[in-house]
Amino acid sequence: MSITATELKNNLGKYLLLAATEEVYITRNGKTIAKLTSPYQNKLNTVESLFGSVPATMTLEQAREERLGKL
Repeated sequence: MSITATELKNNLGKYLLLAATEEVYITRNGKTIAKLTSPYQNKLNTVESLFGSVPATMTLEQAREERLGKL
């Protein structure tokens, strides 16, 4: 979503809520000047990308040993 800096000033609360679920790009004079995003979004993306990468039959200890063995 892209909004103007003036729109952000006028409706800050609304865009703070939206930033929890999507990135909000702030523009001034037609140029993007900032991005408002959740600090947890990158962590969620990382977790989602790893989902299913460790077989269900593998224990946490086995996964740790495999990971450390590859370093």
